[in-house]
Amino acid sequence: MTIDAKTPDEYISKLPEDRKEAVSKLCVTVRENLPKGFEECISYKMIGYVVPHSHYPDGYHCDPKLPLPFINIASQKHFVALYHSGIYADKKLLDWFVGEYPKHVKTKLDMGKSCIRFKKVETIPYDLIAELCQKMTPDSWIALYEKNVKNRKK
Repeated sequence: MTIDAKTPDEYISKLPEDRKEAVSKLCVTVRENLPKGFEECISYKMIGYVVPHSHYPDGYHCDPKLPLPFINIASQKHFVALYHSGIYADKKLLDWFVGEYPKHVKTKLDMGKSCIRFKKVETIPYDLIAELCQKMTPDSWIALYEKNVKNRKK
Protein backbone atom coordinates (compact mmCIF):
# COMPACT_ATOMS: atom_id res chain seq x y z
CA MET A 1 0.00 0.00 0.00
CA THR A 2 1.80 3.09 -1.25
CA ILE A 3 0.53 6.50 -0.24
CA ASP A 4 1.72 9.52 -2.15
CA ALA A 5 2.02 12.32 0.41
CA LYS A 6 4.29 15.29 0.99
CA THR A 7 3.78 15.54 4.78
CA PRO A 8 3.00 13.14 7.62
CA ASP A 9 -0.40 14.82 8.12
CA GLU A 10 -1.26 14.33 4.45
CA TYR A 11 -0.15 10.69 4.71
CA ILE A 12 -2.48 10.11 7.66
CA SER A 13 -5.38 11.92 5.92
CA LYS A 14 -5.14 9.47 3.00
CA LEU A 15 -5.34 6.35 5.18
CA PRO A 16 -8.42 4.15 5.46
CA GLU A 17 -10.53 5.18 8.45
CA ASP A 18 -9.64 2.05 10.42
CA ARG A 19 -5.91 2.95 10.28
CA LYS A 20 -5.93 6.73 10.84
CA GLU A 21 -6.19 6.72 14.63
CA ALA A 22 -3.53 4.03 15.14
CA VAL A 23 -1.00 5.59 12.77
CA SER A 24 -1.64 9.04 14.19
CA LYS A 25 -1.17 7.75 17.75
CA LEU A 26 2.03 5.96 16.72
CA CYS A 27 3.35 9.22 15.28
CA VAL A 28 2.54 11.12 18.45
CA THR A 29 4.17 8.38 20.54
CA VAL A 30 7.35 8.47 18.46
CA ARG A 31 7.45 12.27 18.22
CA GLU A 32 6.99 12.74 21.98
CA ASN A 33 9.59 10.14 22.95
CA LEU A 34 12.43 10.45 20.47
CA PRO A 35 15.41 12.40 21.84
CA LYS A 36 15.94 15.85 20.33
CA GLY A 37 17.67 15.93 16.97
CA PHE A 38 15.51 13.59 14.90
CA GLU A 39 13.24 15.16 12.30
CA GLU A 40 9.81 14.03 11.11
CA CYS A 41 9.26 13.87 7.35
CA ILE A 42 8.13 11.65 4.52
CA SER A 43 10.86 9.10 3.86
CA TYR A 44 10.54 6.28 1.33
CA LYS A 45 6.81 7.11 0.96
CA MET A 46 6.29 6.47 4.68
CA ILE A 47 6.26 8.68 7.73
CA GLY A 48 9.89 8.93 8.72
CA TYR A 49 12.02 10.04 11.62
CA VAL A 50 15.49 10.79 10.37
CA VAL A 51 18.79 12.37 11.34
CA PRO A 52 18.74 15.50 9.14
CA HIS A 53 21.66 16.55 6.95
CA SER A 54 22.18 19.54 9.27
CA HIS A 55 23.28 17.04 11.94
CA TYR A 56 24.73 14.30 9.72
CA PRO A 57 25.82 15.74 6.34
CA ASP A 58 26.92 12.33 4.98
CA GLY A 59 23.29 11.24 4.72
CA TYR A 60 22.23 7.69 3.97
CA HIS A 61 24.90 5.54 2.29
CA CYS A 62 22.41 4.12 -0.26
CA ASP A 63 21.60 7.66 -1.41
CA PRO A 64 23.61 10.42 0.34
CA LYS A 65 21.05 13.01 -0.82
CA LEU A 66 18.63 11.44 1.69
CA PRO A 67 18.88 12.04 5.43
CA LEU A 68 19.85 9.09 7.63
CA PRO A 69 16.66 7.09 8.32
CA PHE A 70 15.92 5.83 11.82
CA ILE A 71 12.21 5.02 12.26
CA ASN A 72 9.45 4.72 9.67
CA ILE A 73 5.73 4.17 10.13
CA ALA A 74 3.61 2.80 7.31
CA SER A 75 0.17 1.44 6.66
CA GLN A 76 0.72 -1.69 4.59
CA LYS A 77 -1.95 -3.84 2.94
CA HIS A 78 -2.54 -6.15 5.91
CA PHE A 79 -0.85 -4.39 8.82
CA VAL A 80 0.57 -1.22 10.30
CA ALA A 81 4.36 -1.34 10.36
CA LEU A 82 6.95 0.32 12.53
CA TYR A 83 10.45 0.08 11.06
CA HIS A 84 13.21 0.72 13.60
CA SER A 85 16.75 0.72 12.22
CA GLY A 86 18.28 0.62 15.69
CA ILE A 87 16.73 -2.79 16.36
CA TYR A 88 18.33 -4.07 13.15
CA ALA A 89 21.78 -2.71 14.06
CA ASP A 90 21.88 -3.36 17.83
CA LYS A 91 21.39 -6.97 19.00
CA LYS A 92 21.17 -5.86 22.64
CA LEU A 93 18.29 -3.51 21.78
CA LEU A 94 16.59 -6.23 19.73
CA ASP A 95 16.90 -8.72 22.60
CA TRP A 96 15.47 -6.16 25.02
CA PHE A 97 12.49 -5.46 22.75
CA VAL A 98 11.76 -9.14 22.08
CA GLY A 99 11.91 -9.83 25.83
CA GLU A 100 9.63 -6.90 26.73
CA TYR A 101 7.02 -7.40 24.01
CA PRO A 102 5.16 -10.32 25.66
CA LYS A 103 4.79 -8.23 28.84
CA HIS A 104 2.70 -5.73 26.84
CA VAL A 105 0.90 -7.79 24.18
CA LYS A 106 -0.74 -11.20 24.40
CA THR A 107 -0.35 -11.97 20.69
CA LYS A 108 2.88 -13.31 19.22
CA LEU A 109 5.45 -10.77 18.02
CA ASP A 110 5.39 -10.50 14.21
CA MET A 111 8.72 -9.03 13.25
CA GLY A 112 11.30 -8.94 10.46
CA LYS A 113 14.83 -7.53 10.68
CA SER A 114 13.67 -4.01 11.46
CA CYS A 115 9.93 -4.24 10.83
CA ILE A 116 7.42 -4.72 13.62
CA ARG A 117 4.05 -5.66 12.11
CA PHE A 118 0.75 -4.94 13.85
CA LYS A 119 -2.08 -6.83 12.14
CA LYS A 120 -4.56 -5.73 14.81
CA VAL A 121 -4.19 -2.02 15.55
CA GLU A 122 -5.80 -2.49 18.96
CA THR A 123 -2.74 -4.49 20.07
CA ILE A 124 -0.14 -1.79 19.37
CA PRO A 125 1.87 -1.38 22.61
CA TYR A 126 2.27 2.39 22.56
CA ASP A 127 3.97 2.46 25.97
CA LEU A 128 6.58 -0.07 24.81
CA ILE A 129 7.12 1.87 21.56
CA ALA A 130 7.59 5.03 23.65
CA GLU A 131 10.26 3.30 25.74
CA LEU A 132 11.96 1.95 22.59
CA CYS A 133 12.10 5.46 21.12
CA GLN A 134 13.89 6.82 24.18
CA LYS A 135 16.76 4.34 23.97
CA MET A 136 18.80 5.91 21.16
CA THR A 137 19.90 9.48 20.48
CA PRO A 138 20.81 10.76 17.02
CA ASP A 139 24.50 10.64 17.97
CA SER A 140 24.31 7.08 19.29
CA TRP A 141 22.41 6.05 16.15
CA ILE A 142 25.04 7.67 13.91
CA ALA A 143 27.85 5.88 15.76
CA LEU A 144 26.06 2.54 15.55
CA TYR A 145 25.16 3.10 11.90
CA GLU A 146 28.76 3.95 10.98
CA LYS A 147 30.09 0.96 12.89
CA ASN A 148 27.57 -1.71 11.86
CA VAL A 149 26.00 -0.59 8.60
CA LYS A 150 27.80 2.11 6.65
CA ASN A 151 31.37 0.86 7.03
CA ARG A 152 30.59 -2.74 6.07
CA LYS A 153 29.10 -1.49 2.78
CA LYS A 154 32.50 -0.18 1.61
